[in-house]
Amino acid sequence: MFALFEAHRAGLLRRPYWLSNIVAGVIVGVVALPLAMAFAIASGVNPEMGLYTSIVAGLAVSIFGGSRIQIAGPTGAFIVILAGITAKHGVDGLQIATLMAGIILFCFGLARMGAVIKFIPAPVISGFTAGIGVIIWVGQWQDFFGLPKITGEHFHQKLWALFQAFPQMDMATTGLAMLSLVLVIFTSKAPGFKRVPGPLVALIVVTILQSVFAFKSVATIGSTFGEIPRSLPAFQLPQITLSRIVELIGPAFAIAMLGAIESLLSAVVSDGMAGTRHNSNQELIGQGIANVLAPLFGGFAATGAIARTATNIRNGGTSPLAGIVHSLTLVLIILFLAPYASNVPLATLAAILFVVAWNMSEARHFVRMIRRAPRADVLILLVTFFLTVFVDLVVAVNIGVILAMLHFLRRMAASVVVREESEQELHRELVGEGFTRLPPGVHVYAVEGPIFFGAVEAFEEALDSTDADLRVLIIRLRRVPFIDATGLQALETVLRDWRQKQVRIILTEANARVESKLGKMGLIDKLGRECVVETLGQAMKVCGATPA
Repeated sequence: MFALFEAHRAGLLRRPYWLSNIVAGVIVGVVALPLAMAFAIASGVNPEMGLYTSIVAGLAVSIFGGSRIQIAGPTGAFIVILAGITAKHGVDGLQIATLMAGIILFCFGLARMGAVIKFIPAPVISGFTAGIGVIIWVGQWQDFFGLPKITGEHFHQKLWALFQAFPQMDMATTGLAMLSLVLVIFTSKAPGFKRVPGPLVALIVVTILQSVFAFKSVATIGSTFGEIPRSLPAFQLPQITLSRIVELIGPAFAIAMLGAIESLLSAVVSDGMAGTRHNSNQELIGQGIANVLAPLFGGFAATGAIARTATNIRNGGTSPLAGIVHSLTLVLIILFLAPYASNVPLATLAAILFVVAWNMSEARHFVRMIRRAPRADVLILLVTFFLTVFVDLVVAVNIGVILAMLHFLRRMAASVVVREESEQELHRELVGEGFTRLPPGVHVYAVEGPIFFGAVEAFEEALDSTDADLRVLIIRLRRVPFIDATGLQALETVLRDWRQKQVRIILTEANARVESKLGKMGLIDKLGRECVVETLGQAMKVCGATPA
C-alpha cells in the first residue's frame, strides 16, 4: 500500500500531527538545499538539477513509496556512476538512463524483488560504499583547494595529477574551504546549535564572506554555472531512440541496482530509528516512479537518502507530510532565494561532500571488519573496495557478490556430510523396529544437508569408498532439506553405477519435497516404487531382513 494511504489509515495525517511534520519537513528541506546542489555539481550537471531532483523525487517517494518517513533525493552513492554517465553520454543521456532505471525499479517492485536485494552481503556493501567515499573525497580536492582542472580517465591517473597540481593551490579558496569544513563539522556541537544544520551554516556564512570580499580566484556557482533559474522546469521528454536505449541499458541497470540497495538500506535504518515497518516492494515501486518523473522535470537519479531521512525522524517526522513539505520548501527557496546562490563558493560544497564522503565510508566500521571479520569476508571486503576505487563500481559489486556466493557455496558444501552408519550406531533404531542386526552385505549411509551441485563431490566420494561386499545400499535422506538438478543427476549416476554392479539401492525417509523431485526425475521408477520407503524398518524388510 502507498505510504500516504498507510499513514492515513494509521491516523498520522490528522491535525495533531501536522505541526511536527511541517517543522521536520522544513528542516529537511533546508538541509537538502546544499546537499542537492553539491551532489548535482559532483555528478557533472548544473546545481539546479539537484534541487529539481529533490523536489520531484522527494514528492513521489513520499506519496508512492513503502516507507512513510523516507526522504528521497540525489545522494553521494550515485556520484561515481552519474558522473561517468554524464561525461560519456551527456546530460540528456543521464536523464534517459535515469528514466530507464525508474522503469527497471518499478518492475523490480512488481516482481516482488524487494526481499531479494536485501541479501547482498554486508562485506560487499561496506566495500563499495567505502570505495565510493574515497572517490568522492579525492574528487573534491580540485574545488576544495582551488586547483586547476584535472584530467585523467582512471582514479590513479587523477590522483597523481592532483598531487602534481598541489603547488598551484589557491590560498583564498583553501581558506574558505577549511572554514566551511569547520562549520559543517562543529556547528551542531556548539551550545545552542545542536539542531542547526552545519552545511546550511557553512553555506550562509561563507557565501556572505565571498559576497563581501569578492575573492576573484574563488570559483562560485555563478562564475561556473551562471544563475540558478527562479522558476520550476517544464515537462520535457528526452530524445529517446532505440540506439540510445541499447547504449544506456548497462548504466540504467547500474543506477537501478544501486538505487534499490540504498533506498532499502535507508528504509531499514529508518525502521530501526522510528520503530516503523516498511514495505520493500512498494518502496521499489515508489523509487521507480520517482526516477521516471525526475528526468521529465529537469532532474536525474534519486534514491532514499539516509542522512535526510534520519534528520526527518530526529525532528519529529512521522508521516509522508514531512517529505511533501520538504519538497515545497525547496520550491519556495528556488522561487524566492535563487539569485543569492550565485556567490556560493564551490569550495563550500566540496567541504560538505568531504563530510558526506567520511560518513559514507564508515571508516571505523570498515577497520573493525578488517580486524575482526572472518578472513574470507575481509578478502571480499577489500576486493570490492579496491575494485570500486581503481576499476568500476558495477564491476566491483558484481565480483563482490560472486565471491560472496562462491564462499557461501563452499561453506554449504563443507557442511554436507555423507557417512556410513555402523551397526552399533543403528542398534537402538534396529531394536525399535524389531531387528537385531544388519543383514550381511547391507550398508546404511546417512546424508546430512542439501544435495546440491556444490555437495555432489562429497556425496560421490563417500559412496565410492563403500566396501566391495556390498549387496544392498540404504541411503537415508531424513536430514536432506532439498535436492537440486545436479544432486539428482549425481544420485542417478550412483544408481546406474551400483545397479551395474548388481547392488540394490533403497532410499528412505525423504521428505515430500525431495520425494516429489525424485519422482519427476524418474528415479523412483528406475529404483522401483518398493525401494523408496518412509522408515528404516521398511527398508530392512525390502532388503530381505526379517524381524527377530
